[in-house]
Amino acid sequence: MIAVQDPARGLFAISVAAELSGTTVQNLRAYERRGLLDPERTPGGTRRYSQDDVDRLSRIRALLDAGLNLAGIEQVLDLEAEVARLEGLLEDDPRTS
Repeated sequence: MIAVQDPARGLFAISVAAELSGTTVQNLRAYERRGLLDPERTPGGTRRYSQDDVDRLSRIRALLDAGLNLAGIEQVLDLEAEVARLEGLLEDDPRTS
């Protein structure tokens, strides 16, 4: 049986994450400064991006393509995270089953 890799584990160097998400290394650094991304760091300080980070970068790019600025994207991502959190609470609530 093949073990499924943890999608939250940092595996990709910044240049690979940029290429996979169709953006630039400079943009990844800017997104990190804005708090839109928080990649893992090696003990030496090298950024390591996970599959979850790459997926988030693709979402950021889609929102940029739709005309949102980074402040708007930050709000959208925060709201999406809150909706996911609330949906998880509803799934765990026996009264909603």
